[in-house]
Amino acid sequence: MRFRNPPRIRRTALTALATVAALALPAGIPASATASAAEATARPGDIVSSAPSAFHPLPGQLTNTKAWTVHYRSTTADGAPNVVSGTVIVPQDGRTGPRPLITYAVGTVGMGDSCAPSNNFPYGTGLEANLIQQLTLRGWAVVVTDYEGLGTPGVHTYTVGPSAGHAVLDAARAATRLPEAGLSADTPVGIMGYSQGGQASSWAAELQGSYAPELQVKGTATGGVPADLMKVADFNNGSYGSGLIFMAAAGQDAAFPELKLDSYLNPAGKVLVDGMKEGCVAIDAIAGSFKRISDLTTRDPLAQPDWQARLNQSRLGRTAPAAPVYQYHALGDELIPYSVGRGLRSDWCARGANLEFGTIWVGEHVSGVITHSLEVGDWMADRFAGRATHANC
Repeated sequence: MRFRNPPRIRRTALTALATVAALALPAGIPASATASAAEATARPGDIVSSAPSAFHPLPGQLTNTKAWTVHYRSTTADGAPNVVSGTVIVPQDGRTGPRPLITYAVGTVGMGDSCAPSNNFPYGTGLEANLIQQLTLRGWAVVVTDYEGLGTPGVHTYTVGPSAGHAVLDAARAATRLPEAGLSADTPVGIMGYSQGGQASSWAAELQGSYAPELQVKGTATGGVPADLMKVADFNNGSYGSGLIFMAAAGQDAAFPELKLDSYLNPAGKVLVDGMKEGCVAIDAIAGSFKRISDLTTRDPLAQPDWQARLNQSRLGRTAPAAPVYQYHALGDELIPYSVGRGLRSDWCARGANLEFGTIWVGEHVSGVITHSLEVGDWMADRFAGRATHANC
């Protein structure tokens, strides 16, 4: 695919890998994760509060942007009102007409509030800030959700697909309702995300037609998607990525307390999971790696019907996205197996999705989002320009 990027966008890609390896700095975002009575009657996407913030791709690196931290009304996986935080970033490039908006879903940053993107953008420690900068350099506004419970009170509902999809769509609504951002209800919207963000962006794509049909979504670019959590857990059990299984279990338990994760954990498992709820991904992944579920439990929760039902609730592929999709996956992905990505492609294609699938032939999970970022940006630029898609179902 031919790239149409100014040189400075290309240069930001070279520093992206360093950003992905950065650790979050602690800070606090005051907000209630549970909607108050007044907030519960607000529309999804309505702003509860906003404050000026800053966006720095790396420590000390300045950008010609303005940013605001927002708290906005959203919806849990089970349909209850909640409040989620996020960041709205708008280029200050002299543009006076309408500009596109990307609602961006980050990959796994951890479960502790200090890991939230909104807590890290002002310090230049946001894990995907360089990738986001590539979008603002194109003149696009970007809104980044912190997801449910990440940056707000409560435990982050990590890997709970419907909750994440709601948060991504409501972030776009919130950005268009923030007067300072200069956006409007008819702003063209793109959805983007990779890894955990791939799950969130894919859920947003599936939900948009029913949950947020008024959004002018032009396309979704989604990669490294953990479309089937049971298959991903089986693939990672006892391997390098096994810590993600326990993080996901804690996230599901946060959304659905009736699962009673604690009743399945042995003492070592309780210590590990409690630590994960406060930690960021670099530490959590190391602490949980190369462990089997049987090492940390008295019985396997994933063998239980109630756990299987809730994990199945987050499975993707049962609804064709209303707008075009570019889905991409690394052939050598060591965390989310390529077969899971191909399975989602097959499911969406069978339901008539307008989908283009791209294989990353060289690389693994983390590098995939970096090496493919320019191609993904070009695909989204074509959608904003109204050019024809190249579906390959």
